[in-house]
Amino acid sequence: MPTCAFAATATGNLNVRINIQGECKVVSAADLDFGSKGVIDANLDQTTTLSVQCTNTTPYTVGLNAGNGAGATVAVRKMTGPASATINYTIYRDAARTQLWGNTAGTDTVAGTGNGAAQSITAYGRVPAQNTPAPGIYSDVVAITVTY
Repeated sequence: MPTCAFAATATGNLNVRINIQGECKVVSAADLDFGSKGVIDANLDQTTTLSVQCTNTTPYTVGLNAGNGAGATVAVRKMTGPASATINYTIYRDAARTQLWGNTAGTDTVAGTGNGAAQSITAYGRVPAQNTPAPGIYSDVVAITVTY
């Protein structure tokens, strides 16, 4: 007669953990597109949206540099086009277009506190009336910095 073998068991625990560290990232940034225009004889206003995601309760600031245009500042950024001609523009933090958006924390950046999800921030752009350069496509690249 065959004998029955009993299976023995042993138990233990598996510890599981994760260490969440404060972090922020730029999720997206839509182009700030002023469209097509002939003579720039009045302000051209447009908006765009940046999306930033930070861990919950993480304070952050979002800064924008002066861009790549030669001689640009955060007060007067420059899109460059044909023959190195430029078109001046400015990016603001508010809809009234009175608060410049730069990259000096506590002075001209946008502050927030992360909630774990992507948060949208509106940027308000303006091309002021100015002498109009030759026809062509004018562009610039502005770096976004999230400090946390």
